[in-house]
Amino acid sequence: MKLDIEKFMVHENHIADLSNRPTRIKPVYNSKKEYKGFLDEHVTQLSSLQNVHYASNKYAVLLIFQAMDAAGKDGTIRHVMSGVNPQGCQVYSFKQPSAEELQHDFLWRTTGCLPDRGKIGIFNRSYYEEVLIVRVHPNFLTAEGIETRKSRSDKFWKERFKSIRHFEKHLYENGTRIIKFYLHLSKEEQRKRFLERIDDKEKNWKFSEADIAEREYWKDYTKAYEECISATSTDESPWYVVPADDKENARLIVSQVVIDVLKSLELEYPTTSASRREELKSIRKRLEDTR
Repeated sequence: MKLDIEKFMVHENHIADLSNRPTRIKPVYNSKKEYKGFLDEHVTQLSSLQNVHYASNKYAVLLIFQAMDAAGKDGTIRHVMSGVNPQGCQVYSFKQPSAEELQHDFLWRTTGCLPDRGKIGIFNRSYYEEVLIVRVHPNFLTAEGIETRKSRSDKFWKERFKSIRHFEKHLYENGTRIIKFYLHLSKEEQRKRFLERIDDKEKNWKFSEADIAEREYWKDYTKAYEECISATSTDESPWYVVPADDKENARLIVSQVVIDVLKSLELEYPTTSASRREELKSIRKRLEDTR
């Protein structure tokens, strides 16, 4: 299997025209069995790379997932990260902000959840909600102590994009590598998945009336995502627009991106000093003598 992840990346200063980016591509697998084999191979590679990442304690890695409802964020995270040691992974899902969080700037609530060095952090939704759902529903700004009329100003949103770019630049310069995924789902595929959630009793809990209401804002969300991705995809912290109508293919693309980024860090296990080797030899001798 060979995946060219470059074609999913949005390069800095490029426009993310989602209408020209497919929501489905030819799958890299020919059968469910082959898909499972490819995913297992990726999971094994990720597990090995994460072990070195954890031991080296040099960088932090943050994965950000954004998407329309039913795009498969939860499933992608669960399947791709299934082989990762839980000690080296932190997952956070951001819902409606609390009263305390609303008393701070829009980046505050996620800052305390950033991954430690040596760990992989995962944000299921993130501070990007503040330029997505808040932009589509500007009345939410009132709870943040901001006049709603400001939402009509392009300058207001450009300032938020700038804050995000500066924030991510700061993190990059201090050892955090950020990989951002937009799972690109079609409106028709979302409709099918919503129907599946209604028909399957085990998936009823995933569906609410609010999901249908949000479908009415599809064009608004698409525009918000296009502007957000275009303004905040940088060489250091790029966005990847992943075709998400095929869940299995999307998981393989995401896992390949994470593998490639971890490999690019060229990490190694810490070397053992001469004095440490002598110490280990002494400990080994003591253990052997106690048999």
